[in-house]
Amino acid sequence: MIEILKSKILINIQGKNINRFIKKVIANKISILSLKYINEKEIEMLIYKKDYQRILKIKSIYEILEKDIFGFIKIKKVIRLNIHLLIITFICLLLLFLLTNLIFNIEVVHTNKEIRSLIKNELKNNGIKKFAFKKSFSQKEKIKEKILNKYKDDIEWLEIEEAGTKYIIRVEEREILKNEGQNSPRNIVAKKDAVIKKVISSQGEVLKETDEFVKKGDTIISGEIILNDRVMGKVKAKGKVYGEVWYVIKTDYPFVYEEYKETGKSKEVFALNFLNHNFDLTFHKFKNKKVKDRVIIQNRLLPLKLVKQKQKEVTIKRWILTFDEALLRAEEKATEKVLKKLNKNEYIIRKKYLKSEVKSSTIEVDMFFSVYENITDYKKVE
Repeated sequence: MIEILKSKILINIQGKNINRFIKKVIANKISILSLKYINEKEIEMLIYKKDYQRILKIKSIYEILEKDIFGFIKIKKVIRLNIHLLIITFICLLLLFLLTNLIFNIEVVHTNKEIRSLIKNELKNNGIKKFAFKKSFSQKEKIKEKILNKYKDDIEWLEIEEAGTKYIIRVEEREILKNEGQNSPRNIVAKKDAVIKKVISSQGEVLKETDEFVKKGDTIISGEIILNDRVMGKVKAKGKVYGEVWYVIKTDYPFVYEEYKETGKSKEVFALNFLNHNFDLTFHKFKNKKVKDRVIIQNRLLPLKLVKQKQKEVTIKRWILTFDEALLRAEEKATEKVLKKLNKNEYIIRKKYLKSEVKSSTIEVDMFFSVYENITDYKKVE
């Protein structure tokens, strides 16, 4: 590779007794890279650029013409002649890179303004914000798990979807049942749309039957005692209601799957971070590593910062999946998402593949789930 990049010149030499000139070149220890006889008075000779002036000094009566150049000298000439075109091309490629790798909009899908604000702040703290660079699949998964673990009592599930230059974040709030120790009258209502599968009642009047469809908020066990169409009293309804509810889960999975395993080796180094690319300031680099950054110096106007990194060496196993394999993994991942939401006595009734779409290096899958779930919620009797 180094030899190819060395600057060389192809020269044409004309004159009487051309072999004598060749002997002079050899006697002056000038490297001849190639030699071609055109006729008895003319040759073409390839030499290093650094030897060109020495050739001119010994040419005497011979005529020497430069025919072509090779290596680094030619690269410089091409760049010099096409500098404006190269600058425009570079700017266009940079703009294309920015337009396809920057986040221009973030939408959190939820009716609760506080939840939307909470999720946006957490995403921002983890680097998902407007005009920031997109995260990789593994980075998105880590951020999602971090938020779910931090707010496990408030958030049921969360999904980060990529739609062009926009991130759509779907979130479901964890609904904690109101304190059953309260003695005020109440109804038991449906927490979500469902088909009733089982009603367990120890106090109150059951208004709905098994296999009956109910909407969110419909009263299932009433706390009002009614006689002859008159409310004779109010009690605290007690019981549980299980129903069949439905979900469409969107998930994705990469065609290139990697598994990381720590070797036990670690170190702390300084690094420069430019446009989400790290440049370690060390001579002994880990080939593969996990990194935790602590910012030392940062400029808000420039995408450049100095960080101190705690690096852990890892080994990587990589699998390239077929379409069917990636589809199966995506379906398994969707099933795991649903199972994480379920408590004791809750289970998946059935599931069905709906559709899939290949985007970049991932497959995006929509799965339908029918779930046997506790739909018990409470509403105060006014």
